[in-house]
Amino acid sequence: MLSPYRVLDLTNERGQLCGQILGDLGADVIQIEPPGGSPVRRRGPFVDDVPHPDRSLQWWACNRNKRGVTLDLDSGRGQEMLRRLAASADFLIESETPGVQAQRGLGHDELAALNPRLVYVSITPFGQTGPKAHWADSDLVLMAASGPLLMTGDEDRAPLRVSVPQAYLHAGAEAAGAALVANHERQRSGQGQHVDVSAQQAIALATQSYVLASAAGFFDAQRMAGGAKVGPFTVRFVFPASDGHVSITFLFGPSAGPFTRRLMHYVHEEGFCDVATRDKDWIGFFEKLMNGDETMTELERIKETVADCTRTKTKAALMQIALERDLLMAPVATTREVVANAQLGHRGYWQTLAHPELGRDVVYPGPFARPSAMPIRYRRRPPTVGEHNHEIYGSQLGLGADEIAALATAGVI
Repeated sequence: MLSPYRVLDLTNERGQLCGQILGDLGADVIQIEPPGGSPVRRRGPFVDDVPHPDRSLQWWACNRNKRGVTLDLDSGRGQEMLRRLAASADFLIESETPGVQAQRGLGHDELAALNPRLVYVSITPFGQTGPKAHWADSDLVLMAASGPLLMTGDEDRAPLRVSVPQAYLHAGAEAAGAALVANHERQRSGQGQHVDVSAQQAIALATQSYVLASAAGFFDAQRMAGGAKVGPFTVRFVFPASDGHVSITFLFGPSAGPFTRRLMHYVHEEGFCDVATRDKDWIGFFEKLMNGDETMTELERIKETVADCTRTKTKAALMQIALERDLLMAPVATTREVVANAQLGHRGYWQTLAHPELGRDVVYPGPFARPSAMPIRYRRRPPTVGEHNHEIYGSQLGLGADEIAALATAGVI
């Protein structure tokens, strides 16, 4: 889909997913790292627990379908080489603190003057402007500044960050979408533009409608382990199974109430509730809570009744029950269970790529979508450090082997 386009990816951990998405869609993505390799390569976990720049799982996760070169963008020669590459590129993605690339002479204005068609994408913690534009950041800082952190953890203690960093995954995905929007406009006008992506703004969307609750005069949502609290109402989504947990949408009203009604019929058949509990008004239950016809104490009793029932069954058994009875219930899978999932296996989700450092094949998660006419292919494994220096600097800049060797000796590449 994007095979005619070339992307220069200057990002660090703040934005490498963006380039990978464009690469998955067919673009020729060139990952540009500092000499010696990106700092991301030094982040674990590492394959076989052996620290090595080509064994970092974080690097592998966001850099497939890319070629890779090294280049010192703080050197005059490195900056000149980047400008030459940018003159014929279609996209450039960068994730430096606002102003850093401009100081190097590699900002949007400077490169747009060389290549007016260039779509220049900047991914930063808080955007290019504003009082926080130059603030230090981390995944914890961004999750706290955006809203989702308030929703994660136990209600009787401080919020907890989700263990796998999430902030720049949101930002990278939003940046890829925004880059394609800018490309669509370029096809009409012939002009590129500067796409300014704030991670804080991207993550705020992860709160779904709750980001609007306070402005709309509704209850602010509060965290609760396995669910959320909305005003006086506690929503529980995670229930025990004999071998783990299941997720149940235990809600009321015209859309969710019928599922809850079917669930309570099952709980009654299993002997965990009486007829009166089974036959409550699950469509109008929320309104009854609000007007006092039902109490929060009674709601908590019912949820514990459901939990007493589910904890007697395995996740697989509960999944089968959900399929047979049309319930909003699904197992909470472990990583090992995801890898062994029959559905993913049947669809050929897992992809195998050879890896030179290991001397063996590596299994990767598959494409994020399956277009029927132009399927996403894994053309390239993540590049090793400077793997394509000769290929790209030779073909794109016309440099000979001796000149490339001299640049390496000088620390430019």
